[in-house]
Amino acid sequence: MSRLGPLVLVQLLVVLLLRRPFPVACLHVAADAPMTATEQRQDGAAAWRSFQQLLDARRGSHVAGLAELKRYLARFGYMPGGDAAGHDPPTDAFDAHMEAAVRRYQSALSLPVTGQLDSATLDRIMAPRCGVGDNGHGVTASVSLSATGGAVSRFTFFKGEPRWTQPDPLVLTYAISPTATVDYLPPETVRAVFRRAFARWAQVIPVGFAETDDYDAADVRVGFYRGGHGDGIPFDGPLGVLGHAFSPKNGRLHLDAAERWAVDMDAETARSAVDLESVATHEIGHVLGLGHSSSPKAVMYPSLSPRQKKAELTVDDIEGVQWLYGPNPGFSLSSLYQQDTSMAMGTSSWLAGSANLICAVLVMLVTQL
Repeated sequence: MSRLGPLVLVQLLVVLLLRRPFPVACLHVAADAPMTATEQRQDGAAAWRSFQQLLDARRGSHVAGLAELKRYLARFGYMPGGDAAGHDPPTDAFDAHMEAAVRRYQSALSLPVTGQLDSATLDRIMAPRCGVGDNGHGVTASVSLSATGGAVSRFTFFKGEPRWTQPDPLVLTYAISPTATVDYLPPETVRAVFRRAFARWAQVIPVGFAETDDYDAADVRVGFYRGGHGDGIPFDGPLGVLGHAFSPKNGRLHLDAAERWAVDMDAETARSAVDLESVATHEIGHVLGLGHSSSPKAVMYPSLSPRQKKAELTVDDIEGVQWLYGPNPGFSLSSLYQQDTSMAMGTSSWLAGSANLICAVLVMLVTQL
């Protein structure tokens, strides 16, 4: 039998790898895939799409639009407010203060800390997000070692760690506004989404949630609003701030009615659609007293891309809320730890097997040269 040529061996290697469960990158974008900031700009609705012109800006740059970005960074707690009393109006100069703010932003959102407006940073800045600030604005960071003794938790709380307190058992009532709604989602559909979202948090802490029709008397009051709506924090239109909620014991949870809210991405065709359940679960975390997490996988991470579904609580979310309320006696974190560990071990085993396969084929290739 003739010896295999080098080209044949390379083709064999490709075939073998493609038959493995290998995460192959593809130019095709699935209909339910989250949009990047570039795609949001093409969609024409992103509130902060003008920031695209700031790509690669760094200290010493002077680019039109940097003043507006400084207002964005001030709004979410990364630098002093530009137009606020006692502060000079922001300029388009990328100075040392701007660089420090960008570094703080990159660190808080687990991005490479470069101090420059690279593509990863601008994509995150232009992504839709929660209106609650990440630093300052009444939020205080809390970092603790995980119960596993290894991973570092990245959850935060509002200043003073406020929480709901009532005689046991602690049961909070909630209501969906009968008037502040979106006309394309049936009321029962919205109520079902919030029932599932509240149930996720109730599963892990000793707090119950009871739906009520008495909106004014409810502990937690949910509504969809456009623009200015009486709380001093106006919404800004599609794909900007998705929603905001207030710390305990305020109870207000507001969603931007200008978004295209979806409950079933398989049936939803709009590229700019936002998953209602993911945002509802996130904002309930604020209602309970959690700030934002720097863990990108956490429900309490501040941003959410269009068509992205992220409603399942992670270890970081659960550790944070249990810090405030204690664990639910019927729930154990150990199952999630074991799941994370088994997934990591499975990935390591697969990588080791793939490496052995590649080495073996490369040896065959070398011997044929």
